[in-house]
Amino acid sequence: MSTQVAVPDIGDFDDVPVIEVHVAAGDVVAVDDPLVTLESDKATMDVPSTAAGEVRDLLVKVGDRVSQGTPLVSVEEGESPAGEPPTMIGQQEPTPSAATAPAPVPEVAPPAVQPAAPTAGSAATAPAPPAEEAAPDFVGIHAGPSVRRLARELDVDLSSVNGSGQKGRITKEDLLQSLRGPVAPAAASAAAPAGGMGIPPIPAVDFSKFGPIEVEPLPRIKKISGPFFHRSWLNIPHVTHGDEADITELDAYRKELDTAAKAEGYRVTLLAFLLKASVSALRAYPTVNSSLSPEGDSLIMKKYVNIGVAVDTPDGLVVPVITDVDRKGIAELSKDLGTVSAKARDGKLGPSDLQGGTFTISSLGGIGGTNFTPIVNAPEVAILGVVRSKQMPVWNGKKFRPRLMLPVFLSYDHRVIDGALAARFMRHLCDALSDMRRLLL
Repeated sequence: MSTQVAVPDIGDFDDVPVIEVHVAAGDVVAVDDPLVTLESDKATMDVPSTAAGEVRDLLVKVGDRVSQGTPLVSVEEGESPAGEPPTMIGQQEPTPSAATAPAPVPEVAPPAVQPAAPTAGSAATAPAPPAEEAAPDFVGIHAGPSVRRLARELDVDLSSVNGSGQKGRITKEDLLQSLRGPVAPAAASAAAPAGGMGIPPIPAVDFSKFGPIEVEPLPRIKKISGPFFHRSWLNIPHVTHGDEADITELDAYRKELDTAAKAEGYRVTLLAFLLKASVSALRAYPTVNSSLSPEGDSLIMKKYVNIGVAVDTPDGLVVPVITDVDRKGIAELSKDLGTVSAKARDGKLGPSDLQGGTFTISSLGGIGGTNFTPIVNAPEVAILGVVRSKQMPVWNGKKFRPRLMLPVFLSYDHRVIDGALAARFMRHLCDALSDMRRLLL
């Protein structure tokens, strides 16, 4: 009996792109095996199979856009592919014997891109809209799901790999062996970035020639965020403006609030005040709270303030969104920050926690540093970077006094924000942090 597996209820998402297809016609799947991966903003989700059997037809491909109810695959329930044992999703390839164990696997450097030439970042010339993200779907290639996944992770074009398995099936050893030899032109072509940027890929290097190596899979979060940041860096002319805020009085007040908050089970950090100061600056300069239209000829002005907060987790960086920041006080924002940080560290953030942001704050104050350039979280047009505060002698017109100074940095899209606007925005933000009365305005 043939059954179509469709996209289930995925919340508020609609017209979501397929970024990865995990199965091919002829594969055997079990219930809950992943079929495809969908991505919206920075949230991704695997769609599991609701039927067990042989995949007869793939009804979508990488780059297609789907919504709830869109058919994904047709599964013939209860049957296996004819002519060879089935390979289940997630099943490991047979382990080779000691006599035929493969040599150490060379580490493969992923294709990297240097920043665009200065003319691409000019404020006068907007970069071309990003091409649709695409990943190889290896249609017609005779290989199991685990081999296909490994090929995607290593950016290897399976059409250039000769299969040694039954009926020409490509095994994991075939794939790894192809990496040990010279890079074929087809593989180099597949590794080139999409969109006709004309930027050559970094060539693969067999690092095992120089000493022992170990290949570790890139964490899933970094696999997702990497292309996102790459796309933002290539398409947005980034400029970064730095300033300093005197937070001497603010930090003393924060410590008082934090002492009282501990008794209620939450903490008050500087980040809550940065959220409030950002609201004040975004109200004064609403262009920073906007997005550029897809056509690049108008601004979408947002009348709400939802601020994303970059959170460091064991698996990588995630950016949960604090909603309605303009309607909340320090205590409520502090509780919200504690909640989303815990969910992020536990890997329990859902799609709704990661969408709808209008501005982002990335704080490295708990780690260190003196300055940095955060990458704009497109389609937002600016991001605030913060490093560790430090005591500094500040001249007040008569003498030097020790003051607690906070370095802050605004990276912005120069197509929307010019240097003068960025400087005014940052001065407003620093003034708000230096004088807490301004946070009440």
